[in-house]
Amino acid sequence: MSTANRPAAEFDGRHITVSADDGVPIAVREFGTPEAPVTVVFVHGHCLRTESWAFMRTHLLERWGDDTHMVFYDHRGHGDSGAADPATYTIDQLAHDLDAVLRTVVPVGPIVLVGHSMGAMTVLAYARLFPQAIGTRVVGVGLISAAANGVTRVGLGRLLSGPAVSSLQLAIRRAPRAMQASKHFSRRIFEPIMRDATLGTRKVSPRVLAVATAMVNETPLLTMASFLHSLIRFDETATLHQLGAIPALVLAGSADIMIPFAHSVVLASQLDDAELVRLDGAGHSVILERAEEVATAIVTLVDRAVASRSGRGPEECGPELAIAG
Repeated sequence: MSTANRPAAEFDGRHITVSADDGVPIAVREFGTPEAPVTVVFVHGHCLRTESWAFMRTHLLERWGDDTHMVFYDHRGHGDSGAADPATYTIDQLAHDLDAVLRTVVPVGPIVLVGHSMGAMTVLAYARLFPQAIGTRVVGVGLISAAANGVTRVGLGRLLSGPAVSSLQLAIRRAPRAMQASKHFSRRIFEPIMRDATLGTRKVSPRVLAVATAMVNETPLLTMASFLHSLIRFDETATLHQLGAIPALVLAGSADIMIPFAHSVVLASQLDDAELVRLDGAGHSVILERAEEVATAIVTLVDRAVASRSGRGPEECGPELAIAG
């Protein structure tokens, strides 16, 4: 069914609330039939929410209709999910939340996990914590704007380990309400910084910029700051072998200054069956900027995963697919 003929309610998905293992409510939206041959689960990035996939999801609905089950959810402390003890704002906890979502919403059948930025880190942590699922339940992974380690060594990530960030974290823990109020006053300063940091070199539509800015500005500062410690210490290099030979997509923008494309090159080189996709001129918010091209790459990943599981073997692909701007 084309998007033009779909009931309006289908664009919002079916809303579900999943209880994390510690009781935090996780807001989930699913599209397509749960009885579909494969489920694709999308894991968003730091300070974002389910809406970060909205443009790309439209293209996937046009391609797949109801034939593929898609699951989107908000991390704890983000979007419509519940807040939690800041001590639980870690990548490992997010991996446990992902497991809770899978157990509740996708109890059976093959799964492809697709993560963007911190969401991709969550997927890697999940592979370490639940290795028995890789190659059995999880038959493919998409790692978008991602790194396995070293996010503070190059790009804007270097700022995370500076004294200013440590001071910000301390101030937010001591006076979260005051700091959240000050965030609203600084919005005019914050928006152009966010645009330069997350969007690439091509002209971005006002709609894309408005969506990206709204998602970041709606994220509580306590959430934003509390995850930084886990991001700074993140290192899943030793986990990559857990992914074995399942099909993988590693995709990023060439103009990403948050997690530079070099991270993706290194990441793909350490996976047995990875397709590396570079979107020229795109920034860290590649899933917003270049939604259609990202959707195309995800369709290819799912096709490879389904073919590999059925025994036909993945299609041959080169070491890198570059898509010009």
